[in-house]
Amino acid sequence: MTDASNPATPYRLHRSSLFVPATSGRFFAKGAASEADGIILDLEDAVSPDRKDAAREAAVAALNEIGWGAKIMTVRVNGVESGLTYKDVTALAENCPRLDMIKLPMVNGPEDVRFVSTLLDQIERGLGRARPILIECIVETPLGMENVSEIARAGGRLEGLSFGAGDYAAAMKMPNRSVGKPDPDYAMLAPGEGGAGGARHLLDPWHFAMARLANACRAHGLRPQDSAYADFKDAEGYRAACLRAAALGFEGKSCIHPSQIALANEVFSPSPEQVAWARDLMAAMNASLEGGQGAVAMGGEMVDLANIKMAENTLAKQAAIEAGR
Repeated sequence: MTDASNPATPYRLHRSSLFVPATSGRFFAKGAASEADGIILDLEDAVSPDRKDAAREAAVAALNEIGWGAKIMTVRVNGVESGLTYKDVTALAENCPRLDMIKLPMVNGPEDVRFVSTLLDQIERGLGRARPILIECIVETPLGMENVSEIARAGGRLEGLSFGAGDYAAAMKMPNRSVGKPDPDYAMLAPGEGGAGGARHLLDPWHFAMARLANACRAHGLRPQDSAYADFKDAEGYRAACLRAAALGFEGKSCIHPSQIALANEVFSPSPEQVAWARDLMAAMNASLEGGQGAVAMGGEMVDLANIKMAENTLAKQAAIEAGR
């Protein structure tokens, strides 16, 4: 199965991606046994500067020694400006047949993607590796967001872009103190009687960045992935953030704690009602098309060929879930 927006990109579930610090070996088995669609072994933010070499060695060992099943295995390497990217990518690509993807942080422009892609090209050519290692970029700087469309056009190894709310907020000098949460100060007063202010309406400080990233992804056949949500005890807040991301077309969300996995999987999976609607719509539209009509009334609304595309997206994801991918 392929992604309908980019036939060259394999379709795979990416509803939940669990971050596991590469230096926290006690969490590897738990991550492998979890219901997360993907695991991200972290060499960047979760690792102190003096443990970078040890973390890299631990990630290589974990990829080779742990039974990860069908999970999408990703390693977040250190960013290009760190001076450590080539060490991370070389060690992983040369020694880890199980690696599916490199997660490249702090991407500011397409040249960052091309650097890693060229490095992977040379390593894989030298090894004769048949299955390419793909790239997911984290867009988490103002410059990266400014260049997000150019980044999305950077090359064939690029599978997706993810939003990094924490670093983005810091670079924008936003006062928000919790990664991924709304800011209660970002609100407006609704007009009240006599011109007085009425009820406060909380706004979404992440909407611009998320919508821009999602649009760039879909324009170029990539998968958009949402940021982490730091307050793992706030289940309802995390669920709300998942719902918002799903409504904007994101495929899934990062998890920093196992308790967030089930919520992400639930929200980014089609509901039984959505699946029933898609199947009913396909049946109705197929009958309509056989009769020479391009639209049909269904549930009090007119549906047409655009609705077929929506239904196909729903059924493709449901098929992948049922296949256990």
